[in-house]
Amino acid sequence: MVFLYNLSIKLYLLIVFIASHFNAKAKFFIEGRKGIWERMAKQVDPSCQTIWVHCSSLGEFEQGRPVIEAIKQHDPNLRIFLTFFSPSGYEIRKNYPLADYIFYLPLDTKRNAKRFIRLINPQMAIFVKYEFWYHYLNELKNRNIPTYLVSGVFRANQIFFKPYGGWYRKFLNAFTTFFVQNNDSKNLLQSIGYSNVIVTGDTRFDRVAKIASEAKEIPLVRDFVANHQVLVAGSTWPKDEDIILPLANEFPELKIIIVPHEIDELHIQEIIRKSPIPPIRFSKPDFSKTTEAKILIVDTIGLLSSIYQYATVAYIGGGFGTGIHNTLEAAAYGIPVIFGPNYHKFQEANDLIANKGGFSISSYDETKNLLNLLLTDKNSYQLIAKHAEELVNLGIGATQKVVAIILKKARERFPKMFSEV
Repeated sequence: MVFLYNLSIKLYLLIVFIASHFNAKAKFFIEGRKGIWERMAKQVDPSCQTIWVHCSSLGEFEQGRPVIEAIKQHDPNLRIFLTFFSPSGYEIRKNYPLADYIFYLPLDTKRNAKRFIRLINPQMAIFVKYEFWYHYLNELKNRNIPTYLVSGVFRANQIFFKPYGGWYRKFLNAFTTFFVQNNDSKNLLQSIGYSNVIVTGDTRFDRVAKIASEAKEIPLVRDFVANHQVLVAGSTWPKDEDIILPLANEFPELKIIIVPHEIDELHIQEIIRKSPIPPIRFSKPDFSKTTEAKILIVDTIGLLSSIYQYATVAYIGGGFGTGIHNTLEAAAYGIPVIFGPNYHKFQEANDLIANKGGFSISSYDETKNLLNLLLTDKNSYQLIAKHAEELVNLGIGATQKVVAIILKKARERFPKMFSEV
C-alpha cells in the first residue's frame, strides 16, 4: 500500500506540473515550492519553541486561525510554523502576521517528511479539520511529537471506516487527541478503536463571530445598498450566477451583490454578459450610477465577510459543484442563508437547516419562491434570521476548549517551555 500511495503522490505532482503550463493555481502550486528547503533553512531556528499548524486551504485556515491567535495571546514567544497545501490558502494568507513562518507544505514523501520535521523541530503539530498525510503523520508518531486534529469531521463513507480501510487507519494513529465537531464523528472514531476523542465543536464559530463584531464599513457598498433590501451572493460559480442574476427582474426593488469565487476577467465578463440589467463593478466604480444600479459585482478579494453586514438574505455559492463555501460568515450577522444542493458533507450547513436558519435550493423557481417569502413575510423573516444567529451563538467557545486542553498537555510534557496560563 505504501508503494501505491507513493506512486499516487508522484502522479499527482506530474498532473499538476502539466497543468501549471495553462492553469494559474497549478502554477502557484509548483512555483511556490521551488527552493522551499533553502528558504526554510535560512529562516527557521530549530532551537525555538515551535508549533506546526497545517491547513489545507483558506477555509481550514479560518478554522485554525482562532487557535493560533489564542496560543499567541497565551505566549507571544511561541513560534507558529504555518503550512498550506493549496495555493488558494497560501497566496491569500502568506503575510498573516501572527504566524512566524508561512510555507507551502512539501509533498508527502518519506524523505520530505523526515527532512521537514528535523528542520523545524516542532514541540507539537496541529492539523485543521482534515489533510491526512501518511509520511508526515508517521514521522510525527515515530518522533513522539504530540499531534492534534482540530475541528475534525468524520463521515461513515470515508475509507477509514470501510472493511478494506485498515492501512488508512494507520494515518490516525499519530494523533494524540481528536477535537471533533460532533458526536457522529466521535462515535465513528470510537467504532474503530480510538478513544482519544473530544467533542469541542467548530472553532470557525469563534472566528466568524469575531469578524462580524469587527466588520468594517465599505462606503461604496453602503451607498449602493442605501435603504433597499439586499441579496448578497458570496463565493459564486457560474451555475449559482445563472440562478441569482435573473432575480433582478423578478424583484425590481431588490439590490443584488455578487462576490464571485473566481475574479479573473473572463469570469467577470461572463457575469456582465449574463446580467439582465447593466451591473457596476467594485473595482471600476461609476459613482454617478452607484445608487441607481441594481447589481454590484465585487471583483476583488477580502471583502465578502464584511459585505454580509449589508445583506437582507445571503446566498452561498458552490452548492451546484463540489460543495458550498462558508455559510457561517453570513449566519453570524443574523440573516437567512440559502445554498445549493451539495451541502451534506458540511456540518454547519446541516445544522443551519436543522435549526431553520438556512435553506437548500435546487432550482431557480425554488430560489424565487423562497426569496419572495423572506422579503415579504416579516414575521417569517425575523424568526428565520433569529435561528441563524442563535446557531452561531451556540457554537462559540470551541477555541477556548481546544487551546486549554492542548496547553495543559503541553505543560505536562514540556514544563519549562509552556508556562501556566
